[in-house]
Amino acid sequence: MGASMTMQKGTNVPVPAQVVQVELGWRTSPGAPDVDASALLLVSGKVRSDADFVFYNQPAHASGAVRHEGKRTAGDAVTDSLVVDFAAVEPAIDRVVVVASADGGTFGRVTGLYVRIVDSASGSEIARFESADATVETAFILGELYLRQGAWKFRAVGQGYDTGLGGLATDFGISVDEPQQSAPPQQAPRPQAPPAPHRAPQAAPAPQVAPPVAPPVTQPVRLTKVTLTKEAPSVSLSKQGGTSGALRVNLNWEVRKQFKSWGAKLGRAVAMHADLDLDLCALYELTDGSKGVVQALGNAFGDLRRPPYIHLDGDDRTGALSTGENLTVNLDHKDRLRRVLIFVTIYEGARSFADLHATVTLQPQNGAAIDFSLDECTVPSTVCALALITNNGGDLTVQREARYLVPQRGVSPQRTIDAAYGWGMNWTPGRK
Repeated sequence: MGASMTMQKGTNVPVPAQVVQVELGWRTSPGAPDVDASALLLVSGKVRSDADFVFYNQPAHASGAVRHEGKRTAGDAVTDSLVVDFAAVEPAIDRVVVVASADGGTFGRVTGLYVRIVDSASGSEIARFESADATVETAFILGELYLRQGAWKFRAVGQGYDTGLGGLATDFGISVDEPQQSAPPQQAPRPQAPPAPHRAPQAAPAPQVAPPVAPPVTQPVRLTKVTLTKEAPSVSLSKQGGTSGALRVNLNWEVRKQFKSWGAKLGRAVAMHADLDLDLCALYELTDGSKGVVQALGNAFGDLRRPPYIHLDGDDRTGALSTGENLTVNLDHKDRLRRVLIFVTIYEGARSFADLHATVTLQPQNGAAIDFSLDECTVPSTVCALALITNNGGDLTVQREARYLVPQRGVSPQRTIDAAYGWGMNWTPGRK
């Protein structure tokens, strides 16, 4: 691990690496809130605009300097990571503040919270700070990467806020979109019509035409998100504001590199390879009754502008790590969709999903992100149903499935998922 040791609050260490991973870690326990990592890029203590905030709903800085990598779970240990590439940091930026925020509770209920800085090239730990004295705080500045005489350093801060991520971000100059119906009152007082001395009758609909006239130049950032669980598995997209534009579905995974044996009779251990090839796919049924599949197999990548209004982007390999598999649904044509089942198959590299830590994120262009993680796989499964999107009278509902299926001998993963969800399609062998 190198010569790193746990830092005391207020101390600093040099960061000699070119690219670092900033890893927040904690342990899950009953009643404890979820934790999210974010970063603020500062110029003289403030952001230049909302774009200098990197978090779950805005996962990459335009410069490429800071990227939110997402969560990993292993047993009761959870990490959420950011990657910082110092070469890409714009000259004006002198500080990157590392923030932890609690989602659904206080940090007094979170155990084992730490932040560590890891050299991405060597994997060695450069710095580690453990936060142990939290009580009512809902957000923390755990540390900061800062520029001093041309060299980057990391300082352990440990400053708590009881106003959540929104309060902390606002302090640094971020404009946060408050979901509590605060927009209409702001719109009403703006006089859009030419000034007139007489009072308009109360029934005059003048304020209703005001909003389209002067749209805000920048949208305030939205901090809301929804995590689906076994206990609360479904959510309405319209309740999250996700009713138009592109809905991006991302599957991100990490493989614990170890051997796993399926069945002692075989005695054959199966290696999970780093080059594991997972395929994100979607079964769809349109309101006109037509059905089909969007998948890399057979080059059935779909189309956003024509039926099925779903497109598979395949591997988006930006940066050092793949950001997983991405699929986009065009919500502008949501009335044409009856149901969409998003699923994943193992194309090659493994016999099952065991030792795979995967997170599914559905990010509407407008509205809150919806995410969930897959449970540990305990069956020899090569196909997993992730989420079912259903049209309920024009509103789309997203249901977490996270259901591992075991195909019978000689039956394809696609046919297996079709049978489980009653899609009723005819299948022929395909190739990538």
